Amino acid sequence: MASWIRMGLLALLWGSGFLWIKISLDQGLGPVWITFVRCLLGAALLVALAVAAGQSLPRDRRTWGRLLVAAFFCNALPFLLFSIGEQTVDSGVAGVLNATTPLWSVLIGLGLGTERRLGPARLGGLLLGFAGVLLIFAPWSAGAGLMSAGALALLAAAASYAVAFAYMARRLTGGGTGPLALSAAQLLAATAWSAPGLAAGGGAVRVTWAGVAAVVVLGVFATGLTFHLNYRMIAEEGPTAAATVGYLLPVVSVALGALVLDEPLSARVVAGMAVVLAGVALTRVRRSSERVWEPRA
Repeated sequence: MASWIRMGLLALLWGSGFLWIKISLDQGLGPVWITFVRCLLGAALLVALAVAAGQSLPRDRRTWGRLLVAAFFCNALPFLLFSIGEQTVDSGVAGVLNATTPLWSVLIGLGLGTERRLGPARLGGLLLGFAGVLLIFAPWSAGAGLMSAGALALLAAAASYAVAFAYMARRLTGGGTGPLALSAAQLLAATAWSAPGLAAGGGAVRVTWAGVAAVVVLGVFATGLTFHLNYRMIAEEGPTAAATVGYLLPVVSVALGALVLDEPLSARVVAGMAVVLAGVALTRVRRSSERVWEPRA
């Protein structure tokens, strides 16, 4: 498969996740059910692919303990927060806020001491990125507000990804487990995290067949398959290619939201999206040669 075709396919599958979340919500599924089903279906696909590739799931307790931490911050928590956020925020805007993860990564790096020097370009990118978020939500406008529950949930999801990637880079890379098996195990752990929520706060489900189809596509293609394709792209084409896909995700989410769900796009929101992406690009000036962990919807 040609590189540009693989990149386009991955961006489409990955970026469409926000659309499938929105459709699932509109068709009767609650955030807890969406989180559980997408983790379960994604795990099932990856386990099957790992078995087919001859990769075994990790067996030691230490790795599984680390996977539980990674699964909570990289899957169970952000998946739930994105579903909660999209109850009140458009899917296209959710995709753009997903792209703020590198901004949170810089802040976390400063807090942990791994970011000792923040050059002018990266500092400018950090400030520019969050200025774009303010521009999108316009808290100074009547009836709007960055402090809405949905917006805060989406920002918290992006921050959760940043925590997860910092942890995964330190604790889960280079352990000897095959990438398919490792990602399958992580989604299995995320399924375990999300299961108790069904009893605690899942609520009754009155879902249409369109909702069932949407969450199946979300779990199998926009969660499980994207894990697999992203790992293959990093292994075969390097982290730069994977980072490029990350920049395409907001474009896909915004386009699908406007075309499929008829979500409105004001000039202010479009300008804010452009500012966010420009800020993210600046924060990566010094990191172009490093391994990139990309967030998932």
